[in-house]
Amino acid sequence: MKLGLSLGYWGRGPNPDTLDNVLAAESMGFDSMWTAEAWGSDALTPLAWYGSRTTTMKLGQSITQISARTPAATAMAMQTLQHLSDGRVICGLGVSGPQVVEGWYGQPFAKPLARTREYVSILKQVWERGEPVTSEGPHYPLPYPSDAEGSVGKGKALRSITHPHPTPIPVYLAAEGPKNLALAGEMADGWLPLWMSPDESPWYEAQIQKGMDRVPGKSWDDFGVAATVPTLVLDDLDAAIDLMRPNLALYIGGMGAKGENYHYDVFARMNEGRYEGTCEKIQELYLSGHKDEAIATVPAEMVDDICLVGSADRVRDRVQRWEDSIVDTLLIGGPWQTVQAAGAALLD
Repeated sequence: MKLGLSLGYWGRGPNPDTLDNVLAAESMGFDSMWTAEAWGSDALTPLAWYGSRTTTMKLGQSITQISARTPAATAMAMQTLQHLSDGRVICGLGVSGPQVVEGWYGQPFAKPLARTREYVSILKQVWERGEPVTSEGPHYPLPYPSDAEGSVGKGKALRSITHPHPTPIPVYLAAEGPKNLALAGEMADGWLPLWMSPDESPWYEAQIQKGMDRVPGKSWDDFGVAATVPTLVLDDLDAAIDLMRPNLALYIGGMGAKGENYHYDVFARMNEGRYEGTCEKIQELYLSGHKDEAIATVPAEMVDDICLVGSADRVRDRVQRWEDSIVDTLLIGGPWQTVQAAGAALLD
């Protein structure tokens, strides 16, 4: 089991200790570091900035938002960073949600699966540098159609000036529903689960396998799973669980509108619907402004199901559930003391 350092995205601004933490994590044996973006800091600039001071850590994003850039722009950025880092990039992609996509980026959210398929196809064309890049669309037509509104009719199919790095760039998809998981199995080289119970690993594996089966010769030897796992090494188990509850309540209750919160769906579906009724109550309380009550409603069993919490010995024991799953990399973030303690417990 490998460990990745999850830097996430910034709040008000950057943590001045980030570089020291990155270097310390690399010296401890962390295999990778991962940035993210929401509607503030971007994922690629910090990755290049901090990554330039590292020598062995892989450089991933969990996630780069598809609607933030055209496929060609993302392909260029990843290819540039791949050369500068000498082949350490992992391209992590996700569609985000309708509130961000339409409210922040001003892009349509409809048909996220079709958009993702088209997007990844263009990335691979750019990186393979075979024929000039083309796409029939309809989401990212290349060249831009001469009869489309605003076109001046001069678009030309082009091939990247920059040649690919000898090490291919793996694409990891953030996916939560069964169709998205199958798409990851078909189109991508890995999966980025944000919330996952390792006890459900057979179900996730089956969905991904459906996509793999569409690609002759593709196997799990060609596929990675890097899971974000909230981790807190603390001898007081009850206190550790209480500290985890607010974040779970936020994602279940407040990340998106009712009926359009895909994180909610993950929790509600988890373990054959075990938490469905509880999730409904958490969302109702959260959206009606009763956040403290929503937080208190998060069951301790749910926290323990998807998080690594408790003493160092307990964390080492509980991580076996992840090692027995399809996950090969645990992404751990938070205050450095948390990361350091988790790293010490898990890399010992």
